[in-house]
Amino acid sequence: MKKIFLFIIASIFLSFNLPNNEESYSLTIKVENLRNSKGVVQFAIYNKEGSIPDEKFKKFYKKDIATIYNNTSTITFNDLPNGNYAVNILHDENKNGKIDKKFILPKEGIGFSNYTSIGFTNKPNFSKASFELDSKTEINIKVIYM
Repeated sequence: MKKIFLFIIASIFLSFNLPNNEESYSLTIKVENLRNSKGVVQFAIYNKEGSIPDEKFKKFYKKDIATIYNNTSTITFNDLPNGNYAVNILHDENKNGKIDKKFILPKEGIGFSNYTSIGFTNKPNFSKASFELDSKTEINIKVIYM
């Protein structure tokens, strides 16, 4: 009985200390044709169904901000495990970290992976915006101004 107990303890200890062999990848996201070079671009990536739309940027997996140069912004997220991801961007012209609105429409540019337009019949969702990340990947996101 003592040998079985020691074997179980050793197995548990080894399982916690084995190196993680899961591969990780980088995701580079580029946004071009911003209407100006004011502010920053906020990039948020999501990895769960139902996580977008996310107007208040609270359901993201990772988020970062990048500067704008010549109406273009690029960022790279590293060490992402294989999986399905979706991207949401905000051209945050006043750098306040939120989507400013005029009536119900955004005043600043927004965009999602796999979307070239957004409307009442084409609302963003994770299923449509997602893509599989299984290698080093570069994507372009179209910024949409309402």
